[in-house]
Amino acid sequence: MARIIVVTSGKGGVGKTTTSASFASGLALRGNKTVVIDFDVGLRNLDLIMGCERRVVYDLINVVNKEASLNQALIKDKHCDNLYVLPASQTRDKDALTEDGVEAVLKDLADMGFDYIVCDSPAGIEKGALMALHFADEALIVTNPEVSSVRDSDRILGILSSKSRRAVNGQEAVKEHLLITRYAPGRVDKGEMLSVEDVKEILRVPLLGVVPESQSVLQASNSGTPAIHLNGSDVSEAYKDIVSRFLGEEKTMRFLDTPKVGLLKRLFGG
Repeated sequence: MARIIVVTSGKGGVGKTTTSASFASGLALRGNKTVVIDFDVGLRNLDLIMGCERRVVYDLINVVNKEASLNQALIKDKHCDNLYVLPASQTRDKDALTEDGVEAVLKDLADMGFDYIVCDSPAGIEKGALMALHFADEALIVTNPEVSSVRDSDRILGILSSKSRRAVNGQEAVKEHLLITRYAPGRVDKGEMLSVEDVKEILRVPLLGVVPESQSVLQASNSGTPAIHLNGSDVSEAYKDIVSRFLGEEKTMRFLDTPKVGLLKRLFGG
């Protein structure tokens, strides 16, 4: 049975789409048939980060409105054989999303044999976000280590516990995972940023992983390559660890401490 995972946050710009692309890619690289859906109707960024923007012909709204089939709208990823992208529409209004239509799309994807359906939610609590949250079995709560981002994530946790389909039907609660992005231990040491422990204390959600702040994320986005494919980079290693933990493997939590600088580097730089 397909597992529906929403990648969400209350605040924009925290790295949801970057996470959706890398997380879905990581699941596919591990042999799971995976699809990632962009729910940000009207804006649409997932296809850019996945590097498939020129191949978009039909989108999620076309499928919901039965103007195209899933087979016509799904785009096969360039990097992973088991990964597909279902883009959002740039020209339609968010009200074009209907609960019945989205439910039908998710059911059809499950019938097609997908193991994981990753939903890239827009920020906040508008219709596209609520629709992505509603059907979730599990949720990746993405937050930056700063107060407004964490506070807004707390609001999303409240919506998950009250408005998800599982909550409405009295089923087992959505399984929540915390993912902290753009983490800079040096800034934490200076008191400029919340620590991992601070964020965990506020949100009380099990920590799935920490993604360090890195310029390589921007470079990856600009080249249409999910960050997990930047082999050897800290960001790539962080996302690989996150996928491993999600799949039940034990992985030491990395990127929490300020890197130690040797004497020669302190004296001469470089």
